[in-house]
Amino acid sequence: MTYRKRRKPSGATVNYRYRQGRTYEDFTRFTGENPHLSIAEMDTLEGRKGDEKVLLTMYLRSYRFMLAFLMDNQDMENVLRHFHWLEDLLGFDLFRDLFPVILTDNGSEFKDPVALEEPLDTHDGLKRTRIFYCDPGKAYQKGGIEKNHELIRYVIPKGTSLENYTQDDITLLINHINSYSRNERAPFTPFDLFEKAYPELVKKLGLKRIASDDILLSPRLIKR
Repeated sequence: MTYRKRRKPSGATVNYRYRQGRTYEDFTRFTGENPHLSIAEMDTLEGRKGDEKVLLTMYLRSYRFMLAFLMDNQDMENVLRHFHWLEDLLGFDLFRDLFPVILTDNGSEFKDPVALEEPLDTHDGLKRTRIFYCDPGKAYQKGGIEKNHELIRYVIPKGTSLENYTQDDITLLINHINSYSRNERAPFTPFDLFEKAYPELVKKLGLKRIASDDILLSPRLIKR
């Protein structure tokens, strides 16, 4: 994974008052005042305890659509690298359109919101996103991504090592999950809704629709 280097190193250290102005209450207030902005939920999903590789997951509420990226380590450096890569791939405007508001948990890998919000280049002082945090111990506040994690576990059961998985494996899994019909918007799947809004982005990310009869959410999908 490569991306353009930031215009200059931030030099910022992690601010351990990271939740100031970014609590769930702040999130509720901000989104209430800006109802036109889309909301994304973000998390990491571990494999076998003690292993290094984890999944970075991002769930777009408006489409019930999820992205997932295999990270080498569960740390801030890897999360930031994926943010830079995504912005470089999508461009600042599209990144900002997709992820104007991100709600995440209090994991150490997310505790530098200033770095996550800062774009690769200057854009008249605009941030590429706004980061907010759930209340500690209240994962249900980002219930959409938690529900999709259950679908991931159908294929990669809890305790399964991610060390031998590739990004192609994870993309295949996400294609099956996003092509899986939910009753709320039947007959439209999350893939249908997202592709209609962002057809070119589907191609850029290498995503593919899976026919309903071919959807497989079990460990047999990815043989290891």
